[in-house]
Amino acid sequence: MNTSVAGQPLIIEASLNGSTSKTQNPSVPYSDDEIVEQAVACMQAGAALIHNHTAEPIIGGTGVLDAELYAGAWRKLLAVRPDAILTPTMAVGQEGVAVETRYAHVVKLAEEGIIAQGLCDPGSFNLGMLDQEGLFSPSTYLYKNDMHDSRYYVETCRRLNIGLSISVFEPSFVRFIMAYVRAGKMPAGGLFKFYFAAADLPFGLLPTARGLEAYLEMIEGSGMPWLVSSFGEDCVGCGIAEEAIRRGGHVQVGLEPFADPARRRQQLPTNLQLVEEVVELAKKYDRPIATPAQAAQILKLPGYPVAYRRGS
Repeated sequence: MNTSVAGQPLIIEASLNGSTSKTQNPSVPYSDDEIVEQAVACMQAGAALIHNHTAEPIIGGTGVLDAELYAGAWRKLLAVRPDAILTPTMAVGQEGVAVETRYAHVVKLAEEGIIAQGLCDPGSFNLGMLDQEGLFSPSTYLYKNDMHDSRYYVETCRRLNIGLSISVFEPSFVRFIMAYVRAGKMPAGGLFKFYFAAADLPFGLLPTARGLEAYLEMIEGSGMPWLVSSFGEDCVGCGIAEEAIRRGGHVQVGLEPFADPARRRQQLPTNLQLVEEVVELAKKYDRPIATPAQAAQILKLPGYPVAYRRGS
């Protein structure tokens, strides 16, 4: 047992779907009923935060996401678990689509009182996959969030009185947020999400202790909570979940980021199994699993509990 973190509640986020298709894993949820069923199961197991996508593309689409496609499932979920902390995604920046348009579904969900946490992707990176030669393909896709858009995310969440789920795909994303921290202008409710990535993906640091230490050095003095996730990897299996837990951080798992390149597993996991693995790992460090209410307190979410709950 590591006594330095013993007793500190551990926040678990379940990231239910995203880029994973049913062809890749038949258990991945996309219908409203599937999302509700799996979100409830993950929350019963210990997840305090729930993140999911809809079937709409975030890359190469219109740039517009339908708030109702989120709300349809989440209203049902909040009827069962009114304490759920929910976070959507948004379309990647593209020419001719204003940030106000790409973020409109977040505004609608917040104004209805469904979400207590918005999202902020404060940076950009090139997007492509390895080709047959083992080189990154000559893609023209850009995961684009310029400084103008990044400031819009922060200020809109401030105006809506909701927290910020801060995606960190690259170290430069941290620099943007730390400028707010140093200026004393960071709104309440921010959560750094360090998105590590497997070696065959075009972004991020490798999911190692040294990579995590680099990020922790960058946010030193901020006092902001943080979690780890590992795209294209097994967050528990590769060891990055344990590195976070023993340092007092938090963990995101789920079928969105999961992959098993080292072939450690004999069968495909479910979202529930991935959450249960983190719960079991937390016992090694005597860290209790945070309830949604405890998570909201740790994250200092200004709009929790959500108005949708209060009006039910």
